[in-house]
Amino acid sequence: EKGVVFGSPLTEEGIAQVSQLIEYLHKNLRAEGLFRVPGNSIRQQILKDALNSGTDIDLDSGEFHSNDVATLLKMFLGELPEPLLTHKHFHAHLKIADLTLFDEKGNKTSTPDKERQIEALQLLFLILPAPNRSLLKLLLDLLYQTAKKQDKNKMSAHNLALMFAPHILWPRNVTANDLQENITKLNNGVTFMIKHSQKLFKAPVYIRECARLHYLGSRAHTSKDDLDLLTSSGSKELQPLKSQKRSRLDSCRQEETQQRTEEALKELFHHVHNMPDSAKKKKLIRQFNKHPAALTPGSDVPTSPAPRRARSRSFSGLIKVKAASDP
Repeated sequence: EKGVVFGSPLTEEGIAQVSQLIEYLHKNLRAEGLFRVPGNSIRQQILKDALNSGTDIDLDSGEFHSNDVATLLKMFLGELPEPLLTHKHFHAHLKIADLTLFDEKGNKTSTPDKERQIEALQLLFLILPAPNRSLLKLLLDLLYQTAKKQDKNKMSAHNLALMFAPHILWPRNVTANDLQENITKLNNGVTFMIKHSQKLFKAPVYIRECARLHYLGSRAHTSKDDLDLLTSSGSKELQPLKSQKRSRLDSCRQEETQQRTEEALKELFHHVHNMPDSAKKKKLIRQFNKHPAALTPGSDVPTSPAPRRARSRSFSGLIKVKAASDP
């Protein structure tokens, strides 16, 4: 029987309950075999019932062991109606895992391009449902911190991926045999997410810049955080990638500037057109006639005085265009 938390669709309320487990585990990362060694089934059932009923739990009381809590967290993820990374994105993750094998022209390469894989995951995480994205961020950060203590807990990023890939990425109702050809690829994909989790929940720089211009205009300031992905590495290998991103930023700025200019001219023309007949009006109209670019090509005198708002490419549109452009 479905409970409030376990076996139910993911909600913010459910995340609030499960976050207690995550907070406790952050304080107990040194336990050897964490997430691999199973906990006590009786204690786990008591804890599960408490979470389902919304009962306040004192995990620091000593009643529960870290292995109980870790096993219960995996159980919660495994009982979600669909994996945390969603059925819809499963095939996208298979393709993303191949990105390091090809360059931007689609040619096989012996030099993996991790930045392309990071950018693809950033885009995919942006379009996850909000609850999935929130919990995924909490989970990957926990696994990242766990792997940093692997000298104590013996759990590397790869070992953790083996434990969690079936719960957060595999489609429901499939077995290891069904995924035999892709298991290594899926495990490596989750390993990559754990290792690079601190970068994956920011939009790519060029999207953040376009969004900033779209919503705030050119007067908004770019913060240091907005540019950290561009400055995170000074290696020569990343220079072409940085150049491409700068090119996209410049293109976005030029498009925004052109649109703002055109809209300003249209508004000015509307204003002049609605002025009372006078010598000044005739003079201004003559000036407009000398510069027909003030109006959209092929357009006549506007029939409505209401100015149109400048619109840049939509945020979701930017993601779709980028996804379609990748090989």
